[in-house]
Amino acid sequence: MDYKAKKVLVTGADGFIGSHLTEALVRSGADVTALALYNSFDSHGWLDDLPDNIRSHMKFVRGDVRDSAFLNRIMRGQAVVFHLAALIAIPYSYAAAQSYVETNVLGTMNVLEAARQWDTERVVHTSTSEVYGTALTMPIKESHPLQGQSPYSASKIGADMMAEAYARSFDVPVVTLRPFNTYGPRQSERAIVPTIIRQALDKNCSAIMVGDTSPIRDLTFVEDTAAAFLTAGVAELKFGHAYNAGSQRAATIAEVLDLVVELSGSKKPVHRDESRLRPQNSEVRALLADSTEFETQTGWRARTNLRDGLERTISWWRGRLSEGRVRREMGYMT
Repeated sequence: MDYKAKKVLVTGADGFIGSHLTEALVRSGADVTALALYNSFDSHGWLDDLPDNIRSHMKFVRGDVRDSAFLNRIMRGQAVVFHLAALIAIPYSYAAAQSYVETNVLGTMNVLEAARQWDTERVVHTSTSEVYGTALTMPIKESHPLQGQSPYSASKIGADMMAEAYARSFDVPVVTLRPFNTYGPRQSERAIVPTIIRQALDKNCSAIMVGDTSPIRDLTFVEDTAAAFLTAGVAELKFGHAYNAGSQRAATIAEVLDLVVELSGSKKPVHRDESRLRPQNSEVRALLADSTEFETQTGWRARTNLRDGLERTISWWRGRLSEGRVRREMGYMT
């Protein structure tokens, strides 16, 4: 994976996976431009937590992928574009579906149109395992039907189809990477793993509150997912095609919960919280990746087992809590 001095743009660089990918690209010698969503707090999201020796080797840009003129300007001259910017919180998509279409579908089209204009060498578009909905067959191959079981997943299906259309219609060199459930340091509590860990460790939580613990998930540690993106940016892959990237190991949320309780040493009771349940026909019951095609084409595979990944994530959360940073971020402290 030769990124030495290669000009690379990462949209959504301020996010969970985006910050890990951006850090990995800098360490690989790439000339990185990191796009963060504009905000009035002078913040670059998780990029602000990166070591100074990493931050000093990247260019920061604030903006919004919904702004086509802005995106067109910053993509000029970029060799590779990793497109991770998206609205991703599934519960909020029920309340504000249009915003998901505007960011996830229109934003993706803006990236593809700019890539078409500037003859970008490659775009790596980010999909999600949520586009498959509840699995009809497992493990899930890329040929599995796409099912929009939430406005979020429907918007990502639309974005994936836009990537395919631009590859077929205009020969845009776009590869779609479809990560399964990623977890690790820097993930917000919109996801189940950090939700459980924070409650297990936070002395201000008397119990661990969870929703449905029966769904099955393929959990991939974030450094493995970042490595999949790095691979997708340079490997010989079919343009317009989607590739799964998952651990190919399944666990129920209940099993994850038990493992977090064990590794954290928590003695707290676990209670079911009805408010955390998804609408009945929207819950994705099972996701398990078949990443054979991507592994065969590139040699990539997930290398971190669930126990080791959770131990590292718990360690990160202990540090955040001990510094009081999580409490400030959640509004408990001024």
